[in-house]
Amino acid sequence: MNRATAKRLIERYFRQLTEGCGNGNCTNEFCASSSNCQPLDNNAAAAKALDLFKVNAKLCDYYPSVESKSDENSWMESETNTEKFSDVHYLTEHTVCRILSVCEEEGNYSTLVRIIGRIFSNAEALMKSFRKEEPGATKNLDSLKLREEKESDQSSGKKASSSASSSEETPNGNPNSYEPTVDIDAVRRVYDKLLSIDQVESALVNALIYLTPNVELDLEYLDVYETNPDYLNIFIIVMENSNLHSPEYLEVALPQFCKAMSKLPLTALARLTKLWSSYGLPHVRRMMETFQQLITFTVVRNEYGAENLVNDDETVVAATNCLKVVFYANILGGEVDVEHNEEDDEDSESDELTLHELLGEERLFKKGPRVDPLERELGVRAIDSIKPLIPFEDFINESVNEVIEMDKDFTFFKVNAETKFSFQSCPFILSVITKSQGLYYDNRIRMYSERRLTALYSMVQGQQPNPYLKLKVRRDHIIDDALVRLEMISMENPSDLKKQLYVEFEGEQGVDEGGVSKEFFQLVLEEIFNLDIGMFTYDNDTKLFWFNSSSLENEAQYTLIGIVLGLAIYNNCILDVHFPMVVYRKLMGKKGTFLDLSDSHPVLYQSLKEVLEYSGSLEEDMMLTFQISHTDLFGNPMLYNLKENGDKIPVTEENRQEFVHLYADYILNKSVESQFNAFKKGFLMVTNESPLKYLFRPEEVELLICGSRKLDFEALEKTTEYDGGYNKDSQIIKDFWEIIHSFGEEQKRLFLQFTTGTDRAPVGGLGKLKMIIAKNGSDSDRLPTSHTCFNALLLPEYSSKEKLKERLLKAITYAKGFGML
Repeated sequence: MNRATAKRLIERYFRQLTEGCGNGNCTNEFCASSSNCQPLDNNAAAAKALDLFKVNAKLCDYYPSVESKSDENSWMESETNTEKFSDVHYLTEHTVCRILSVCEEEGNYSTLVRIIGRIFSNAEALMKSFRKEEPGATKNLDSLKLREEKESDQSSGKKASSSASSSEETPNGNPNSYEPTVDIDAVRRVYDKLLSIDQVESALVNALIYLTPNVELDLEYLDVYETNPDYLNIFIIVMENSNLHSPEYLEVALPQFCKAMSKLPLTALARLTKLWSSYGLPHVRRMMETFQQLITFTVVRNEYGAENLVNDDETVVAATNCLKVVFYANILGGEVDVEHNEEDDEDSESDELTLHELLGEERLFKKGPRVDPLERELGVRAIDSIKPLIPFEDFINESVNEVIEMDKDFTFFKVNAETKFSFQSCPFILSVITKSQGLYYDNRIRMYSERRLTALYSMVQGQQPNPYLKLKVRRDHIIDDALVRLEMISMENPSDLKKQLYVEFEGEQGVDEGGVSKEFFQLVLEEIFNLDIGMFTYDNDTKLFWFNSSSLENEAQYTLIGIVLGLAIYNNCILDVHFPMVVYRKLMGKKGTFLDLSDSHPVLYQSLKEVLEYSGSLEEDMMLTFQISHTDLFGNPMLYNLKENGDKIPVTEENRQEFVHLYADYILNKSVESQFNAFKKGFLMVTNESPLKYLFRPEEVELLICGSRKLDFEALEKTTEYDGGYNKDSQIIKDFWEIIHSFGEEQKRLFLQFTTGTDRAPVGGLGKLKMIIAKNGSDSDRLPTSHTCFNALLLPEYSSKEKLKERLLKAITYAKGFGML
């Protein structure tokens, strides 16, 4: 506990001993409001307060005195109807309506303001308010005016979205283990009435400012939730205030509330998540926008840098942790699939110490998958989401991504997780560009560590150090050479796959600083995805490849392509790979389902969808059975029973759902099980200890491997640098960009391939590429050349725009092989 917090607690004990809590019925013997308390002078009270602090004694909630005339608490004052409502110690909808009716008749809201301020500033009173079991909690009074009746009618439309809160299941079928005692609908109707009154709005703001520091202390040091789970009602009620995103709250009240909420124990946060998931899209979006507004508001108001990290801003950190609750509520409230998980082959842990552990690096190289505690408590993951209520992209906060220092954040994530907050513990708020930076740091540190370990081994064993993953291959035997070498490494020393890749083509000069590796990957992929080999099938409509269930190639070939994909991520290379999204979902741990057929096998998907939607007699009209047919590698038909004696079981309206499920499972999982498992094994050889699975969703993994298909050459032009005498105002440079912008999509991709080694944009777009155009002599008939390692284009100063275009087109169309570049 820090000194400031301890000081606040001791002051609360002192005030309790000297002034009391204001509750005439208080039974706490250490409270001046209790008849059992012994009067103490200030010195004795100070000493006693210190003793109470040491033993973590019970603290009363504060009941502000009605007679208090201080300016600070003027929002609690009232000179009318004080005695009439003096017995109000908690609120119901009935009570609020009664007070509001009286105040409107008198034209004076001071009584309502005083009571709202008193109840909403007191944790005990607020926790008891708006209970479902309270009689008359939702009763409409005859004395309410026509305006109130109209408001009630308007608010009744909102009831449907919250009705799930009183059911036993959330919309997606998950059991709602926490049934709140709060009448959510009543709270919303009350807020609808109160927030239209300016004085009440101010009272709510001030009450929240007073309430939340005490709630924070109670949660952090007094374990109030464990003794009374209804303490969660406070947060349920406060978050129903639809004005929390307004400037009045953003300054002080909401930051304090977020800090208090972040102190809730894990079980409470899980219950809150399940409750919020039942609210429906409008309410979940409002809460998401409330926390996002606070984060953005705070970041924009402050300046951050290496000495003042956004990670140290308590408000941003607390609001981000609160946003995490909304993020999981967003998943639970949508369509989820917590089943159909791929089985992970986890290596059994060895009792032997690793060299990383001997060197004290075990914290930096933790084994096993990282799992968010709230995710584990809820039993749901982001990858389980089929369709969230709100798109995941809406949870990304651009303001945070702009100011975050990823090198520092990565250190907190890997080493100081217990003491420092890392935004990578809440990856939903980060863009794929920011997360890829974190992954880059992780990969580079592993590479450097492997180099260091290699040096240590070589010193001990007297061998020549080999700090790189060296692959020497022949261009015309690239698959055989790569397969043999990588297979030997994976069996003898798989940790070598974590070293930086270094490729050498036999008989060709060239130092691999990235470009040779890029070409190696491209050539391997061209060979493996060659349809004549038969490892993959190709759909001309979708332009996507799928595993050939009848392939004659051994599993080692599929393991090789998995290793290649892993090495591409590990070495920050972009590959020209065309897989459906289900491949990346399976790599991340989910089996393929019927919905995944929509992009991998769209014709089959449409046929099965018609089976599900058919209104006639399936058995008579379609005459389907649980036996299906498909063709082998040579085009011969093959029969397969989806279940035992499937050829004798007709598909009917009652079992068609099962038929579709089994059909999809066979196509996407069972028929390619051996091929895909070998492929995944190779991929995990490189990425198994990486935070890849924790940080990225399947669609983001595809972006990491394949790059972006969107090519913005305007952005590339803005970030291109010039050398050797060229600048952006040189005539040949102006002609060059006019030619590039006039190219068709295919020609642009050829140019990108020629200059960078890949026809895709990196994560973040072409603006992140930083291409260089350098002068390569005066006018000549030589073709432009390039250094793909450095994304550099060497361009002679041609005499005309026409010659430039002709030479450039010939270069990008016929270029192939490192020796030519």
